Amino acid sequence: MRRQILNRPEDASAEALEGLALTHPTLIAYDPRAGIVTRATPARDKVGLVSGGGAGHEPLHAGFVGTGMLDVAVPGAVFASPTALQVHEGTVAADSSRGVVQIVKNYTGDVLNFQIASELAGNDAVETEVVLVDDDLATQNDDGPGRRGTAAVLAVEKICGASAEAGAELGEVAELGRRVARNSRTLAFALSAGTHPGATEPAFTLGMDEVELGVGVHGERGTGRVRFADADALTALLIDPLVTDLGLTRGSSVIAIVNGLGGTYPIEIGVAARAVHRILADRGIAIAGSLAGNYVTSLDMVGLSLTLLPADTDLIPLWEAPVRTPAWTW
Repeated sequence: MRRQILNRPEDASAEALEGLALTHPTLIAYDPRAGIVTRATPARDKVGLVSGGGAGHEPLHAGFVGTGMLDVAVPGAVFASPTALQVHEGTVAADSSRGVVQIVKNYTGDVLNFQIASELAGNDAVETEVVLVDDDLATQNDDGPGRRGTAAVLAVEKICGASAEAGAELGEVAELGRRVARNSRTLAFALSAGTHPGATEPAFTLGMDEVELGVGVHGERGTGRVRFADADALTALLIDPLVTDLGLTRGSSVIAIVNGLGGTYPIEIGVAARAVHRILADRGIAIAGSLAGNYVTSLDMVGLSLTLLPADTDLIPLWEAPVRTPAWTW
């Protein structure tokens, strides 16, 4: 049985958001009535950025509200979309008269509720643009809604956030985000699944010699199982398909995000990051920007995802631009 540090499981998300806001009062504020997280001091005269989705992926999205990234985050319950009314409140709160970019991960509930919220915002004379993030290579050939949205949302929020902070117009910020989303790919593996708050068992179980390849961030099973191996070999299982799909060759340059899935210890993430740098260097692929840590998680899942984004020259200054949020500052 997985013991958890909770009061009532159904209150976990709201209590965690309150705790985050109390810990970072100069950066963010939590409105429990609206169910949204905003900048402590709203930005003025810039394009607004709003994103959101189910809880259970912390620090996404509330941890990325602040200078250089989001203006508002709209969290739902664990692994559940926020409501359309929540997203509408968040969109209106993000607007400072220059319009709002809604950054949406490709899940049916999120897409539907952000679409409704966009229509409602139009009634309030708030101009919106939508950026759909659909980077998960494991679901590229699935029937249905297409690739899932996973850790590439970090690159979209960071690069769009820097562009908006620099004064870019609504259409420019949105088109930049769409280009980042279109060109990003992610793949993940898990050594063990996450456990839903209040549950006694994980979403799925694995044998000691098994690794689930192609997992999603809602506890979804992968595309198959492979044998457990050392960090270099497991990391290569992620790199090979991403390099092939993106058409990367010697002389290419990328932004790389090595992302823990919640239960992965920092020392393990560091070892995997080392492998990513070494393997790509051996193939003549340069890493122009990188990030490593637990950022887009799946409760306490033990595993990793790797996101690669071709590093177009104009993206690097935006990736390197200052950012100050509870979960990411440089």
